[in-house]
Order: sequence, then C-alpha cells, then structure tokens
Amino acid sequence: MDRRKEQAEIISQVMLADGIFSMWLKTEASHTAKPGQFISMYTNDGSKLLPRPISICEIDSVKGRLRVVYRVTGENTGTEQFSRMQSGDTLSIIGPLGNGFPLEKAEGKNVFLMGGGIGIPPILELAKQVQCRKKQIVAGYRDAHTFLREEFEQNGELYISTEDGSVGTKGNVMDAIRENGLEADIIYACGPTPMLRAIKTYAEEKGIECYISLEERMACGIGACLGCVCQSKEKDHHSNVKNKRICKDGPVFLSTEVEI
Repeated sequence: MDRRKEQAEIISQVMLADGIFSMWLKTEASHTAKPGQFISMYTNDGSKLLPRPISICEIDSVKGRLRVVYRVTGENTGTEQFSRMQSGDTLSIIGPLGNGFPLEKAEGKNVFLMGGGIGIPPILELAKQVQCRKKQIVAGYRDAHTFLREEFEQNGELYISTEDGSVGTKGNVMDAIRENGLEADIIYACGPTPMLRAIKTYAEEKGIECYISLEERMACGIGACLGCVCQSKEKDHHSNVKNKRICKDGPVFLSTEVEI
C-alpha cells in the first residue's frame, strides 16, 4: 500500500447540511482506495502538525478523484480550516489507509449497510460496490438534514431513522430495523460507538456475521503511535497485549474480534 504524502487538489466543495461538507479531491489515492478506508488530511496551518483522518465517501478511479464528507468539529479546528478551502486549493494527504470492508463476504446474501452520523458517508461507496442478493441501507440521522439521501436511494433500499422523528423511524438504526421488520445474513456498519455496540449485540444474538468500522481520534494513522487502540479478544503481536490499532488493523473489524 502506498502511504506516500502527496499534494491533492480540491476539485469542488459544497456544504450539504449545517456543518457537513462534501469535498472532491484529485489524488493518486483514488487508484487503490477501497470502501471503508480513510485518508489522513493535513491542514496548511503549520501549528497543526497532526493530520485529520477522514473516511472515504466515494471513489472515482477513472477520473482519479476521491470524495470525502466530513463534519466541522469546532472553530479553528482542522476540519473548520478544510471547510474554508475552495476549488483549486491544494492540501497534503496520505492514503488510502486502513483496511476496508470485505465485500466478497456479501455475495448471494441479504445485507444490512448501516451508518450513523458522520459514519454515514463511508457507507455510500460500499453500497455502490457491494454485490449481494438484497441491499438494505439503514441510515441514522439527528434530524431532517438527511445528507446523501438521493445517492443512497439510487444504490439500494433505504431506511432512515432520525432522533427527532422528522424523517423515517423515530429513534436509531436498530429501531428502523425493528419497525420495518428487516432481516439480513450479514451486516456492515460504521458510526459512533454506542450504535456499533448495539449492532454488535444484535448480530451476536441473531448469529449474524457483522463487520464494524470503528470511529476513533487517530494521530499518526499508520499504527506507530498506539494512540487509537481498542480492546480485542486476542493478543496483538505488536504490543503483546489484548488490543488492536484501529488505524492499522482496522478501522473495519469482525465484530466478534473486538470489545467496544
């Protein structure tokens, strides 16, 4: 995997919802990227040394570009600085990083593709690429700002939950599954830890194979600093303790491999 830092050019950037931005980048990383991987993006501010890990939302290897959809996390943060950039600007990135979703596991099966919050964007490229018998996309939003909705509707059966009940099922993604009587043979999911914990429990109770993409604040992005570990069932040969590095060993894990 090529982890060389490169200068990526911004092709376009738009705001999809309050604090949610979509950016297309021209980058060599597009030629090897897979659904579920991420890129580390550096600001052009010398005072911010660490990159921001941003999940890949869409991959266009033909045109050599990637799409990232991210949330601005506060004033004068790295993501806020990204949001002020315009087409033609450049920034340094490293990627693609991490392990993506194992698409081959879905062949011939009924599939749940589940995303919550800013864990929704990486589900889009997964929905575009996965080959399966039945594709059920379950997306959990805070409110009626259901970003990426049209793209999801073009790539599977979409079920929406919102915390305030303004669209779809009131509640979370598990509530949407129950309300619509949905069933699946395999689950791919990305989102905040409480959501993934509920999905992991559900999958184990039902005996469903489940792959989860963990969200974690990463520093180096390549497994060297051990700043983004999670508990695992087996000992890690790198550190000889029961943990896995989310950036290097993940961010996608078989749910039974990790404790969350």
